Amino acid sequence: MAAVREAPSENRYGRSADQRADRKLKIIGSVLGVALLGVIGWIGYDYVAGKGVSAEVIKFKVVSDDRVEVHLEVRKDRDAKGYCTIRSQREDGTDVARKDFRFDDDTDRIDRVLSLRTTSRATSVELLGCTDDDGASR
Repeated sequence: MAAVREAPSENRYGRSADQRADRKLKIIGSVLGVALLGVIGWIGYDYVAGKGVSAEVIKFKVVSDDRVEVHLEVRKDRDAKGYCTIRSQREDGTDVARKDFRFDDDTDRIDRVLSLRTTSRATSVELLGCTDDDGASR
C-alpha cells in the first residue's frame, strides 16, 4: 500500500512563496488599474470640459512660385484668444513658409483665407497646431 502524504499545515509553516507572489501581483495590478482609470478620466474631463481651440486647413491653393493661399477654419470658445501655426513645404519636404495666425475675434468660429509668402514653389500646407493665450495647445 502506498503512503499518502498530507500537505503541511499553513498555520505551522506560513504561506508559500507562490501565494505571496500572487498576492503582490494582485496588489500591483489593482494599483496600476486604478492609476490607468484615473489617467483616462482626467483626459476625458480635459477633452469635454477643457477650454480649447481646434482648427483645420479646409483647402489651399498655390497661387505662384512665392505665394500660397490657405483657407483656415478655427473653432474656439467665444472669448478665447491665441494663434495657430501654419507651414508650407515644397515637394522634397523642405519648409518654404511658416506663419502664425493670430485670432482675437469675439466669436466661436473664424473662417479666413490667409496668404503665405514662400521661398520657393510650395506643394503642401500643414496646420502645426493652435495655442490659446491660457497656454493650452491643441
